Amino acid sequence: MTRDRLHAVLQALRGIAGLDVSNAELIKFTNNAVFRLPDAGVVVRIAGSETMATRVDKVIEVARWLAVNDVPAVRLVPELEQPITIDGLRLTLWREVAPVGPAPTGADLANILAAFHALPPPVGGLPEWSPMEEIRQRLEEPDGVAAEVVGYLKDQCDQVEAELAGLTFELPRGPIHGDAFMGNLIPGPDGPVICDFDSTCVGPREWDFTPLAVGKLRFDYAGDAYGDLADRYGFDILSWPGFNVLRRVRELKLVTSIVPVLGSSPALRPQWEHRLRTYRSGDRTTRWSTYSSAT
Repeated sequence: MTRDRLHAVLQALRGIAGLDVSNAELIKFTNNAVFRLPDAGVVVRIAGSETMATRVDKVIEVARWLAVNDVPAVRLVPELEQPITIDGLRLTLWREVAPVGPAPTGADLANILAAFHALPPPVGGLPEWSPMEEIRQRLEEPDGVAAEVVGYLKDQCDQVEAELAGLTFELPRGPIHGDAFMGNLIPGPDGPVICDFDSTCVGPREWDFTPLAVGKLRFDYAGDAYGDLADRYGFDILSWPGFNVLRRVRELKLVTSIVPVLGSSPALRPQWEHRLRTYRSGDRTTRWSTYSSAT
């Protein structure tokens, strides 16, 4: 996932799909590389690891399911057969959403989640929520991570999984987005839309409140998006007895998320090491920062 390889993939995409890639703009480069093609009105998403690549077919099906049910979400480019595979990398192409209108709020996320949670599963079904399996998959393809650290993180998976097994959830199970935080909301001309369906599954609804709750505790975000989410939806996970276990799951995901791409993304290492160090020491108050895509 080097810059040279990604740009070669974009050039090949121009020949395959006839898209103008001359002014391609990298907007994200962590688990996936995401490029905006302003002259084509398209966003290109390139799976950045084997774990992400295995989810591409599901992402496509979820996007179509949400479109049929008119849930405010990003839409696939309909004219192209998807996914597209170039140089062994799996690509999906999305209609660009014009980033106009006010910044999304936690109340906007609550409205979208309410619509999401009200849907019956798609005809083909959704995978079951398995956060520890997802983390373990990442740890099976480490890139630039010491074996001792990988071993520690695998031990953490075992411990947290045992704690998860003892939880009794309050809300009904059903379709969940799986990674519902403000970074996955895009302002649009008709209101915010949600993106990133890599983690969509059937599971406990409590999990869809966890990212914003942990964000409130770990990141210095402006405003109180979590408070707005809880007020609008009518559920406060911070007062739910099992929250601390879900917090450990979320923080472990945030520590391991870039393990498969760390070696090819050196600019991400300082923040990753900061997260690992504070997680490992049991420090629950030190703030984390978002990853920069400038690699």
